[in-house]
Amino acid sequence: MCGVFGIYGHPEAANLTYLGLHALQHRGQESAGIVTSDGQQLSLHRGMGHVIDVFPPEQLALLKGDNAIGHVRYSTAGGSHLKNAQPIAVEYARGSLAIGHNGNLTNADVVRENLEERGSIFQTTSDTEVIVHLVAVSTQRAVEDRIADALAGLRGAYSLLCLTPHSLIAVRDPMGFRPLCIGRMPNQGAYVVASEPSSFDLIDAVYERDVEPGEMVVIDRTGVRSVRPFGDTPRSTCIFEFVYFARPDSILDGISVYEARKNLGRQLAKQHPVEADVVIPVPDSGVPATIGYAEAAGIPFELGLVRSHYVGRTFIEPQQSIRHFGVRLKLNPVASALRGKRVVIVDDSIVRGTTSRKIVKMVRAAGAKEVHMRISSPPTKWPCYYGIDTPTRAELIASTHSVEEINQYITSDTLGYLSIEAMHQAVLAGRVEQHIKLNGRGLPVVQPLNSGSFCNACWSGQYPVEFTPPPKLRQMRLLDC
Repeated sequence: MCGVFGIYGHPEAANLTYLGLHALQHRGQESAGIVTSDGQQLSLHRGMGHVIDVFPPEQLALLKGDNAIGHVRYSTAGGSHLKNAQPIAVEYARGSLAIGHNGNLTNADVVRENLEERGSIFQTTSDTEVIVHLVAVSTQRAVEDRIADALAGLRGAYSLLCLTPHSLIAVRDPMGFRPLCIGRMPNQGAYVVASEPSSFDLIDAVYERDVEPGEMVVIDRTGVRSVRPFGDTPRSTCIFEFVYFARPDSILDGISVYEARKNLGRQLAKQHPVEADVVIPVPDSGVPATIGYAEAAGIPFELGLVRSHYVGRTFIEPQQSIRHFGVRLKLNPVASALRGKRVVIVDDSIVRGTTSRKIVKMVRAAGAKEVHMRISSPPTKWPCYYGIDTPTRAELIASTHSVEEINQYITSDTLGYLSIEAMHQAVLAGRVEQHIKLNGRGLPVVQPLNSGSFCNACWSGQYPVEFTPPPKLRQMRLLDC
């Protein structure tokens, strides 16, 4: 996934970016980085680990300037190494440029091969570096035109923040896969841009609007201007943001993530009712859906599993060994809430099935009489190519097993998934009223979300942008056969 945060026009740009990244830590835990600009040059620091570990106070003090962008990463393209940490900062013929990228480019390998054949030398294995090289070889003069020129030949998901010595540029891909929003600090006049507006609250910034799909927002000394360098494209916003990834206190594209998740639980209770004594969430991401399920079903809500908050979210840990160990490390059942009870467990998804199996066994071992698993999304059958670290299709249990076979594997009494249609209805029902202002002008939402606005490829297999393996990879696969 990754998270990006940027600020323009504040004397404590580095410190505020640090706080913004802290609020986006759920989007990536492998590495963190900040680039600042003092109007003359860029200063960069990146490191592996959490934001609080990468940026001690003495390190932040070295990052001078009123403008900054930051990035928290977990890898979907390129390995988990310091060389792939972002933002990427470079010097090229036209000056200095730093880029932070949330998303995944589906044709990056093909473009990279073409660039290498023309003499480009890459320092990382990240798809983001492809953008940097394309900017450098562009014949356009203005930096925003060079960025637009570079992106014109790329496909897939990108919510970008670009920093030059004099400007902050935000770009969202034409399909709007990943979120990106704009805010302002009223007392200081500084502008902020981030993956999620929940990061604004920590620094007393006011959310103003989302960056629209296909929009480029340029912030510099003259103010804020919006351009649309790309043609109209059908919208395809990742609905998994609302199911799992985004913070529940965020509002994305006019939809409250918290209300959407409660609605998912309500729909789940309607589609898969069961007689039970308690409903418990798999914390923390399953809590809002469980509240909605309990409310709709009329079954008491209990915290039957307690999570250790000193362990990261296992889904985005990069190593398989950590993922398996983390289930036992971070969750523990509350026996007094479960003993002798018929228990409904609500979770947001089942990927491989190993985590759900261990959870069900833990709840049974704590004395539950029955265990019914309910999932607030459809069966995950297909990998994601747009920025979610799902495994290959062979590793996704729902791609090769029926619902009843999965139920038997995870050892639950019953298993119920939400349908794609009900999921769409639930998320759209979380829409809230927006009051969008920027520079005193009302800016209406150009592309409001509807049932056809979502990417649900991980459940349906219908990819809005096709993924094409590079020629070398195709040859290797042919040889393997």
